[in-house]
Amino acid sequence: MNRFLQLALDLFDPPATPAAGPAAGSTPRPKARPRARPDLQASLASAPAPAPVPVDLTPPQDLGPAATLDQVLAPASFTHPGANRHALLGATRVAYEFKRARRRNIGFSVGPEGLTVSAPKWVPLYEVETALQSKSAWILRKLGEMRERAQRMETARIEWKEGASFPFLGDTVIVVLDPRQGAAGGGLLQADSQSLPGVARHTLHLGLSHAASPAQIRDAVQAWLMRQATRVFTERLDHYAPLLGVQWKKLSLSSASTRWGTASADGSIRLNWRLIHFRLPVVDYVVAHELSHLRVMDHSPRFWDTVATVVPDYQALRGQLRDEALPHW
Repeated sequence: MNRFLQLALDLFDPPATPAAGPAAGSTPRPKARPRARPDLQASLASAPAPAPVPVDLTPPQDLGPAATLDQVLAPASFTHPGANRHALLGATRVAYEFKRARRRNIGFSVGPEGLTVSAPKWVPLYEVETALQSKSAWILRKLGEMRERAQRMETARIEWKEGASFPFLGDTVIVVLDPRQGAAGGGLLQADSQSLPGVARHTLHLGLSHAASPAQIRDAVQAWLMRQATRVFTERLDHYAPLLGVQWKKLSLSSASTRWGTASADGSIRLNWRLIHFRLPVVDYVVAHELSHLRVMDHSPRFWDTVATVVPDYQALRGQLRDEALPHW
């Protein structure tokens, strides 16, 4: 019975075969080393040594502190510097400037600084809040556009030094400090007809020393641009006024941050000097726009029909005026 049990166990767990050892009393013979093949030895001898693997020892670039989860998940917000009230439009917090004014209804204005709300004195605050919610889509879209525009303008900021560039009537102009020009000249624009396509061909030679400060260079360029603006705007006003059947009396330059131009019933025209950065068709649109106000002092369909008689593509030009980023002065 015990033998049968042992046989059964052996079927499931076969015993390991012991390693064979040298016979008792015999001396173990050393194992013979395999001979290397002559052809393999020659191949290894002629093979080139492997090239060393380069190791990059450059320290990793510092990408700054990573954004925290709270910063990533924080809801969008817009804050006017003069904000005195706020509203939650969807998931967006909007802090706006609220003013009481002599007007008939509630007005909304979105500018570079943010949202301004004006309301008559007799309108209660809950009606202002209701109006804000009803206009929330428009307000948020305009605020987003203004923020994107401000970011583009910041990217276009000019570093005022030798070789700085700025737009003039749609072309790029490069600043050259040229003491030989003399301060009395106020700047000389030169053009290179041999320049390659895509390369700036205009240079503005300023009568400044090479040690001039950024503020001096900026002021000299601005003074030159304002003189050019007066000249170009006068020419375009004289061109479009007869076509529209109106007469303008006085031109003034402005530095307004939110208006490109204004017109008064007495024939006075104010144009933002920075329009001189744009292409001439865009300048023409603004000139025609303000002259048309001498015939129609509002923005009714009749007004836009008047503009279209001299600038048929005014809508596209108006879009360029809104979308193009100008350098931040």
